[in-house]
Amino acid sequence: MPETPLAGWESFYVILGSSAAALTGLQFVVMALVADLPRVGSVHDIATYGTPSVVHFCTALLISCILSAPWPDLEAVHIPLLLTAAAGVVYMVIVIRRARGRGNYKPVLEDWIWHTMLPFLAYALVCGAALELEHHPTAALFLIGAATLLLVFIGIHNAWDTVVWIATQEARKKKAHTSD
Repeated sequence: MPETPLAGWESFYVILGSSAAALTGLQFVVMALVADLPRVGSVHDIATYGTPSVVHFCTALLISCILSAPWPDLEAVHIPLLLTAAAGVVYMVIVIRRARGRGNYKPVLEDWIWHTMLPFLAYALVCGAALELEHHPTAALFLIGAATLLLVFIGIHNAWDTVVWIATQEARKKKAHTSD
């Protein structure tokens, strides 16, 4: 069987997929730890700002799995990639609608960039690259790799942002409660 252009990406996706899986697990640990804290955000806020991080990590894991599978050629690879990325685009439309809704947290520009615009861009890049995979495999694979790595970085940033927000809200509540 001739070697496909995917062969050179094996280590990249093993590292990326393993990292995404580990970070997904870590998100569950963090959520279990903060579950005992008094609620500082609403279910709406969690669905808007917490859940997408897990979705981005899981998407990076899925893309890594798709591109690590032993495909005989690139012809069929674009279909699962396109479906995955299209689902991500649809999901981001839902997240954007949630962010515009009424939660306890009011997003600032940085939140719009990291929680909506960058993830939407990453999923759109994977969509476009998946469509070009057969015709321009080298460029498409680099775009998919960059967009998948971007999803992991977005997930890390947003998870940290969420944890810091929860911690500072809890500290503010304690300070306000002790000054009463």
